[in-house]
Amino acid sequence: MKQKSRRPAPAENPGSAARTVAATLLSGVLDRHQPLDALIDSDAAFARLPDRDRRLARAIVSTTLRRHGEIWALLDRLIEKRPPRSRDFFHTLEVATAQILFMGVADHAAVSIAIDTISADPKARHLKGLANAVLRRIAREKEALVAYLDSARLDAPEWLWNRWTATYGEDTARAIAEAHLSEPPLDLTVKEDAAGWAERLGGTLTATGSVRLVDAGPVEALEGFADGVWWVQDAAAALPARLLGDLSGQRVADLCAAPGGKTAQLASAGAMVTAVDISAKRLQRVAANLERLKLGAETVAADILTFEPAEPFDAALLDAPCSATGTIRRHPDVGWLKQPEDIAKLADLQGRMIAKAATLLKPGGRLVYCTCSLEPEEGENRVAAATGDGALALDPVAPGELPGIAAALTPAGTLRTLPCHDAGDGVPPGMDGFFVARFRRV
Repeated sequence: MKQKSRRPAPAENPGSAARTVAATLLSGVLDRHQPLDALIDSDAAFARLPDRDRRLARAIVSTTLRRHGEIWALLDRLIEKRPPRSRDFFHTLEVATAQILFMGVADHAAVSIAIDTISADPKARHLKGLANAVLRRIAREKEALVAYLDSARLDAPEWLWNRWTATYGEDTARAIAEAHLSEPPLDLTVKEDAAGWAERLGGTLTATGSVRLVDAGPVEALEGFADGVWWVQDAAAALPARLLGDLSGQRVADLCAAPGGKTAQLASAGAMVTAVDISAKRLQRVAANLERLKLGAETVAADILTFEPAEPFDAALLDAPCSATGTIRRHPDVGWLKQPEDIAKLADLQGRMIAKAATLLKPGGRLVYCTCSLEPEEGENRVAAATGDGALALDPVAPGELPGIAAALTPAGTLRTLPCHDAGDGVPPGMDGFFVARFRRV
């Protein structure tokens, strides 16, 4: 009996697996309120993707989160009645819309893959006609459809927009939100000869001495990585350690040390560093980075609130847990994960950590406190609280102490960097939002 020939299954659209994973990751952030980095670390489907598709999936979900507010406003306008039980359906539409409007993906490819994904979902396949009509209209009328959208306003969660307007004024709030719309460059802290390495890597030197690269590609493939010449660290994040001054031969505690950029700075400056972090797993990554950089530090897995060293330190750096609203450029999930009530809880924890850090210092010892937050409760308001019991005194940063960062120096002698701050002449703008204050143990 002659067997019927079997037709081969249709080939999967190139990149469709990456786009499907991106929609799943988007659901994890928006529906299950999980941080994107944690999802990526634990997602088996993401891990199975080839390197190129992993980079694509991450780029898609990051762009979608960065533009989530305006994408949602656009879809809400085009779909008069939202279908029930349609979260996955909408996430697929969001991912496709981000590609069409903001990633330069061919319209037909973004639409085709989205329809294939929806057709394969038994709960959503009856909506593929709606999806096809909506996405083709977006592709056809993209300029007209987005012309009325206020991107900066829509892509900033309302509670954060209101906070930033109250704290910084509407013009600065808008500048902050606009800075969040662009993919950030890659900043490097270099052990020696930053200007030389900027030239070798095709980058530019920021006013504060970091090497800034645009479209750098995989970090591990860059010259100098394997030799431990530099490490990745935002230009603003590189400032706090420099406020501790000459550290040669001094015992310094890096509290809440992971991921380890500041530990590397302190060790590179000649300090005998004890890196303390509550997560033993994250400390393993710190140790691995130090090994690559050929730098040494003691690592201690401990809660700093109960940490008791054998003897007090000459100096300490406390990069405290915070809302991380100053890092939305790099972590666009943050604005959609955090809530107003988180600020008060974190501010209380920060206050207790500062008080504990003071007890770890010798009399006259220096403490630098910082957070990557734009919220005054986690920054400026901590200064008065920290000095209230007399154990610490504010040690103001002097003008000119950190060349190139005059705009960030406050009248009180603290630092406040913003995502919209200039990074120097001829340098792509922007940096993370940080608050930094320096104290001395009385």
